[in-house]
This record gives sequence, C-alpha cells and structure tokens, in this order.
Amino acid sequence: MLKTACEVIATHGFGHTRTLDIARAAGVSQALLFYHFETKDQLFAQAFGYAAQLHRNALDSIERLERPPLERLRVLLRRCSPGAAPEGWRLWIDAWAESIRSKHLEEISRRLDQQGRLLLRGIIEEGVAGGEFACADPEASSWRIFALIDGLAIQIHVHPQALSRRRAAQLVRTAAAAEVGVAAADL
Repeated sequence: MLKTACEVIATHGFGHTRTLDIARAAGVSQALLFYHFETKDQLFAQAFGYAAQLHRNALDSIERLERPPLERLRVLLRRCSPGAAPEGWRLWIDAWAESIRSKHLEEISRRLDQQGRLLLRGIIEEGVAGGEFACADPEASSWRIFALIDGLAIQIHVHPQALSRRRAAQLVRTAAAAEVGVAAADL
C-alpha cells in the first residue's frame, strides 16, 4: 500500500491526494486503509518514509561499493540526477513543500538530505586523500553540488520547457568536476 500511496501522491501531490484515491489504486477499501493508518497524515508520513527508505538503501549501496572515488562519484551523480524519473522527483519536490507544515516530513527529508551530503563528502574526502581529487572544502562542495542538483530538478520538473535533462546533467557534471578538480569528461 505504501508503494501505491507514493505513486498516487507523486501524480496528484500531497494537497490533492485523497485517501479514496489511494484505496482505489491499491484495490482496497478506505476502511482497510484506515485500519492500517489511523489518519491521512499518518499514511502520508509513512508513505514518504517508505520512499525515503528506498533512497537511503540506494545511498547505502553506493557507500558500500568497493570502487575508486571517481567511479563512486559517477554512480552517485547518476542516482541523484535532476533528470531522473519524474515520479520520484515530483514526490520529493512536493514533500519538501509539505515539510514546511509537517514536522515529520521535515525530519525525514532533512535526514535524507544529510545522508546524501555525508556520502558525497566522504567520497570527495577519500578522493582527496588518495590524490584523485583536489578539493579544499569537501563539505562546502557537497552542499553546492546537491544544491545545484535539487535546484535543477525543480526547474526540470516544475518548468519542463526551461531546461533539458541532458543539459541539466551536463551542468551537474561540469560543476561537480570543478568542485573536485577533475575534467568534466571524466564524470
């Protein structure tokens, strides 16, 4: 049900999704939905928690990769690409907006953002230590790279005519390469 809830929320948004929409998409009754989730807010929070856990699992798998930092950076940038699946980004963008009003969603999104930045910072630090990267401030670089990714994702998914996915990916690769002191073609 949580997967279905995420799909419906990504399509309609938190503000326009009804529990009836989720129940119908899941092929269950609203009564069954409310048996498992006491309130609509609880359902939304658990659905977003489910989506966040999937993203955390993906980040964990990148962290466990036994590859050089440059390869791990490539994998992370592909995974977090602003041009990735629209459904996923729509859910995240809408969740960020809802986080202004929901302490639970804010906590989940903040922890997830932090995990991504820590992973990126660790990759950069490892690359610097091994002489593969040149970066004076890996923490600041991780903030700038993720801020660019998030901002471009908003542009692509809110204003789809403003920027192509290919151009956004190029902008991210170029910026990330400059942050770590490698050629953009290497990313």
